[in-house]
Amino acid sequence: MDNIGNVFYFQWELDFLHWLQDKHSNFLDFIMPKITFLGDAGWFWILVVILFLVLPYNRKVGVQAVVGLAISALICNLILKPELMRCRPCWLEPGIQLLTTNPVDYSFPSGHTNASFAVATAIFTRNKKLGVPALILAGAIAFSRLYLFVHWPTDVIVGTATGIMGGIAGYIIVNYYSNKKKKSKI
Repeated sequence: MDNIGNVFYFQWELDFLHWLQDKHSNFLDFIMPKITFLGDAGWFWILVVILFLVLPYNRKVGVQAVVGLAISALICNLILKPELMRCRPCWLEPGIQLLTTNPVDYSFPSGHTNASFAVATAIFTRNKKLGVPALILAGAIAFSRLYLFVHWPTDVIVGTATGIMGGIAGYIIVNYYSNKKKKSKI
């Protein structure tokens, strides 16, 4: 790769990723690529959103998740990643054997984490019983990105924050229009 992007990170991030590399096990090496796969291109979360949209009693969750996902994806993938062009740890240290495909887009923030937390937050704000497992899965996907050496910790932290903000923004927007619609019927 000719241009690996901007190389900026904190030493603690690289130290933490190296520490994680020392913690690999056969079980985690097997399961982490599968967990990260759930976040690839957001396919799993898009499927979840479609299910919520199809089921009438959960449609508001689906609409909120679509709005949250759109807002957070815009911020993450169309603004921050191309603007900051942060290299990935696996690009900086190509000698580390990857257990997943080498990503071709920039690192900051984590898109897998961003999308996961946007939808999980949307679910959680409307349905705690489904939201808690969704947040746990979002956290597992975020951790898998670190374990697999494809993201810096701050990529995941900011991906989590932007995802949560997107999910909350979706909640606020859907509530606003829902309340406005109720008032117009009065």
